[in-house]
Amino acid sequence: MHIKTKRIESIDILRGLVMVIMALDHVRDYFHYGSFFSDPMDLETTTPFLFFTRFITHYCAPVFIFLAGTSAFLYGAKKTKNQLFKFLLTRGIWLVILALIVNNFLWKFDVTYSFIILQVIWAIGLCMMLLAFAIYLPFKVILALGFILVIGHNLLDGITFTGTSTASILWYILHQRQFLVINNTMFAIAYPILPWFGVISLGYCFGTLYKNSFSAELRKKYLLAIGTTAIVLFFIIRGINIYGDLVPWTVQDTYTKTVLAFFKVTKYPPSLAYILITIGPALIFLYLIENTKNKISDFFLVFGRVPLFYYFLHILVIHVLAILGILLFGGNWQDMILTKEVFQNAKLIDYGYSLFVVYMVWVFVIALLYYPSKKYMIYKANNKDKWWLSYL
Repeated sequence: MHIKTKRIESIDILRGLVMVIMALDHVRDYFHYGSFFSDPMDLETTTPFLFFTRFITHYCAPVFIFLAGTSAFLYGAKKTKNQLFKFLLTRGIWLVILALIVNNFLWKFDVTYSFIILQVIWAIGLCMMLLAFAIYLPFKVILALGFILVIGHNLLDGITFTGTSTASILWYILHQRQFLVINNTMFAIAYPILPWFGVISLGYCFGTLYKNSFSAELRKKYLLAIGTTAIVLFFIIRGINIYGDLVPWTVQDTYTKTVLAFFKVTKYPPSLAYILITIGPALIFLYLIENTKNKISDFFLVFGRVPLFYYFLHILVIHVLAILGILLFGGNWQDMILTKEVFQNAKLIDYGYSLFVVYMVWVFVIALLYYPSKKYMIYKANNKDKWWLSYL
């Protein structure tokens, strides 16, 4: 690969790994039997393998948002505060626009936009816009704010709103996952941003460990210590079972289901327990691959360096493959145009394939996207003078 870059490879490798894992979850969304109307973590209907298939993809959103903060810090280290502010604000607005228009279309192919889901791209965009203003605060204040939001936001779990008033919608955006209908359009606010802003703020502060002046040996000690502490805290907090997650775990009728209940942490919004068990292992991973350079790391590096390009391309490919799959087996391909009526009428309730098929399609999708992602990575790295590439 003849590319000119000074990017930190371990961060890009981690990002690439979670992007690849993310595709597994999205393939499951489109291909697994009953996936449109069932929860893979429902203890009454799931299997350990299905549970794991969903659980492993929990790492994607928190790691991606955390590293978005880290990347913002590293970008800002070479710019003025005002330049960083402009970049974060404009990129945040751009991501929100992409989330509303492009992402919703690719997920559903519904030109009427009858069902709008506000997902991770939306959350990152809003968090970047907030971070644009937060960077003017003292570093210790940003760090404290991040910890307060991540550790303390579960105190707000008992506050719930209903309806479509301005106050209710604002609260849904901040802290309460909600489905609602406004002017005949269905909305799913899936990523309440208050805890996610805490995650991106901590990721921003985490960037100090990767400054050129920071000792690599000391960084590894921090990575190991913080990562281990987060994992240990997860088991302590989850074990005490009083605080840290919207839904406490309970003893089930089998040992296996009890273990699954313990690890069934809340993602919408991300609980303290959820963040600890995802960010903790991610930091351990960064510790382990600090100086790793081989064909496997190079493979993940490709996806980690073109995350937005890969994200939209993989949704498009998966959705098209799902339509081809329905055609192949004699179903109605129009059911895969995911309007709100499809969900209201449960048209796809008996659609889907085995987990084996899901994993096979996942491998195919990753193989298919590797070369276009690599081509774009090289083009992007060799054309740093093109400012617009940083938005794609």
